[in-house]
Amino acid sequence: MDIKKLVKPNVLKLKAYQAEEIHCKVKLDANESPYGFRVLHNVQTNKYPDPEAKELRTLFARGLKIRAENVLHGNGSDELIYNLITTFGGPVLYPVPTFSMYGIISQALDQKFKEIALDEKFDLDMDKMNKHMIISKAKLIFLSSPNNPTGNSFSSERILQIIKRSKGIVVVDEAYQQFSSRKSFIPLLKKHKNLVILRTLSKIGLAGLRTGFMIAHRDIIHEVNKVRLPFNVNSLSQKVAIDTLKKTRELKTRISTIVSERKKLFKEMSKMNGISPFPSDANFILFRVNNPDKIYKDLLKRGVLIRNMKGIAGGCLRVTVGTPAENNMFIKNLLQLV
Repeated sequence: MDIKKLVKPNVLKLKAYQAEEIHCKVKLDANESPYGFRVLHNVQTNKYPDPEAKELRTLFARGLKIRAENVLHGNGSDELIYNLITTFGGPVLYPVPTFSMYGIISQALDQKFKEIALDEKFDLDMDKMNKHMIISKAKLIFLSSPNNPTGNSFSSERILQIIKRSKGIVVVDEAYQQFSSRKSFIPLLKKHKNLVILRTLSKIGLAGLRTGFMIAHRDIIHEVNKVRLPFNVNSLSQKVAIDTLKKTRELKTRISTIVSERKKLFKEMSKMNGISPFPSDANFILFRVNNPDKIYKDLLKRGVLIRNMKGIAGGCLRVTVGTPAENNMFIKNLLQLV
């Protein structure tokens, strides 16, 4: 597969911005102030961050047993989605309901897009997906699995079918994969050149950093890197992310705790009359309830804020898995309202 044939002509003509890091005793080439603040050890606020995020990408890649050359860093997954659509253009195809940024960014970049409704089990409707892949000649297909807001993982077999049949790029957004028992699609990258994986640190406790990663064949990385803005991941985010990724045992423990709490929440909610929670592979639970607007407002009055999915998943609310104390407060108040 020749990736260049899928890239917009104007992007093919571009060259990636080169911000060389030259080691020297006195650096006076980038209009930087000589006075800064050391917020964290080895972080200087008066110096631009490593434009290539070499240490961060290397550490992240090592954890997944892949090469750093197959990883591109982003200011959150949003920026990587933006960069992918900027690079390849539309038409863009994705199932709904799903992460809203696929559609928002497509519109912002004036690219055609097509939304395909999920089936009654919140899985991919293959008849419609296959049909519109051909009709639309989609260059980009976004599949969030586990999916937000439904919480479930799509059928691995169906995703694989789409990867094999698509003439464009298939992006599997694995923002919530660490909470799932399903295997990642990363091992399939070697076999399928048109596959892209998105990952983020936002869901594991680092949402404030806005740090995400794109994993793909180096040809795709090369083209998308051309539209990446220089210094897009700041020094503080890089440093905190590096320090956090080294704490593998602590990260695994926290993820395990969230999964355990999610199971408890689901069990308690399943016992309630008028509450129908959907199975989840993520760090949240979507649930159907009678009079969702009232339940949402009444919970808020009691100091519990959850997400009203009005206009996205009709008749549903979504609750994020919190600490045991936060989860208990949610359950206690919900029980009093249904």
